[in-house]
Amino acid sequence: MADVIIDGRSLDLDSIYRVACGGAIVDISRDAIKRMQKSRACVDSLLTGKKHVYGVNTGFGKLSQVFIPKQDLEELQLNLILSHACGAGKDMPIPFVRAAMLLKVNTLCSGFSGTRPEVAQLLVEMLNNGITPCVPEKGSVGASGDLAPLAHMTLVMLGLGEARMGDIKIDGEKALQKAGLSPLTLKAKEGLALINGTQMMTAWGALALFRANRLAKLADISGAITVESLLGTTAAFDPKIQAARGFAHQIKVAENMRALLRESEIVASHKDCDKVQDPYSSRCIPQVHGAVRHALAYVKSVFDTEINACTDNPLVFTDENQVISGGNFHGQPVSLACDVLSIAISQLANISERRLENLMDTVQSGLPPFLATDSGKNSGFMIAQVTAASLVSENKVLCHPASVDSIPTSANQEDYVSMGAHAARKAMEVVENTETVLAIELLAGCQALDFRARLKHGAGTGAVYQTVRGNVETMTKDRLLHHDITRIKQLFENDTIIETVERTVGEL
Repeated sequence: MADVIIDGRSLDLDSIYRVACGGAIVDISRDAIKRMQKSRACVDSLLTGKKHVYGVNTGFGKLSQVFIPKQDLEELQLNLILSHACGAGKDMPIPFVRAAMLLKVNTLCSGFSGTRPEVAQLLVEMLNNGITPCVPEKGSVGASGDLAPLAHMTLVMLGLGEARMGDIKIDGEKALQKAGLSPLTLKAKEGLALINGTQMMTAWGALALFRANRLAKLADISGAITVESLLGTTAAFDPKIQAARGFAHQIKVAENMRALLRESEIVASHKDCDKVQDPYSSRCIPQVHGAVRHALAYVKSVFDTEINACTDNPLVFTDENQVISGGNFHGQPVSLACDVLSIAISQLANISERRLENLMDTVQSGLPPFLATDSGKNSGFMIAQVTAASLVSENKVLCHPASVDSIPTSANQEDYVSMGAHAARKAMEVVENTETVLAIELLAGCQALDFRARLKHGAGTGAVYQTVRGNVETMTKDRLLHHDITRIKQLFENDTIIETVERTVGEL
């Protein structure tokens, strides 16, 4: 029985993640099959006449004025794939290709592409049998869709190119044979439908967004640990302050901070001290983290639409028996959204690194330098903070918006492009860097709490501390922190930390 049913209209981020990263089984709805059959019948009817229809019986791009005789249409589709499969760079990681395959199935199922159901079904069978085409990362400018990467994906469907099955790379034809599948012979319009579209950039962006939404919660968690370990005040999280500004996401983050630090004896222990203000990186967590969540909500609205959009060209409208050429393949919505995603998530890394620096500074923290026992002999978290600083600075370079760039291609037929693939790949790098920064902060915050061990943690921070210490021991002398950081990132990825906290304090 299928885990995810594709109907061209209701795919969501969670389902993409489950298929791309969890190997969920996919099937196509009956209604989608009927829509594809009707759409294909429309294309076939147009082939009986002599009217020039772009993408059906003409050349492509600047060659769209060239009429192709009916007997050459299958060769035309094959030539299209062969000529466009000229990507560059290393192979995309398997989850991103699987996500793109799923997205391509979904757009074909919308019934606007004029493809036979067999085309979408083969992609589904490849997903369910673990056949992942080898697709170079680079080569798309994000208009006319992700032409080169999607052409490499399509090669395997034709028994060409290379694919991965598990850890093994084999010829596309052998991969299909191993699964008992037969290569396709593309009919008119089908090759164009497979390579036109934003599926590769949307795959990168969707998986980056999935992880970014997780980071928004983890940033609140790591921030609360640091605030507690620095003997920070919760006054700045007072609901009256948040209501006075009115941003819903700021209000939610402040609520999270209060929940995480509720019943903390460590916070209560210095309620009447002379310190009345914390540094901005602690005091302004609701304002900064809240703004990030606000930006992610915009990005999600774009992806919720794009993952269920038909970004093919031309589109087939069966009710009117009409094929219309337009520009839904243009990646500008995705490009802009991915640039916003990069900029937003980089803020979580920026402010996290500042909190981490406060933990390193014995003047700010009142703790041993670099959280090391026997400082001097041991360096503690000194270079872990350097690593975080390095990643934060790298993010600043990656956050230069790709969407402001364009370069003319195809003899100026495609004269304004989105660079959406660049924006999406960079967004994922920023997310990955930020995961590491937050993991370092969380480790350092728990180390700092070890020096406050005589007092009770908050409801949420205590649950986090116990989870971390169940997986990573207190650092009593210098050791390979790289392994500790990797372990914390695993706890991020499998949602152990978030689930533990939410069982205690409610949804963040």
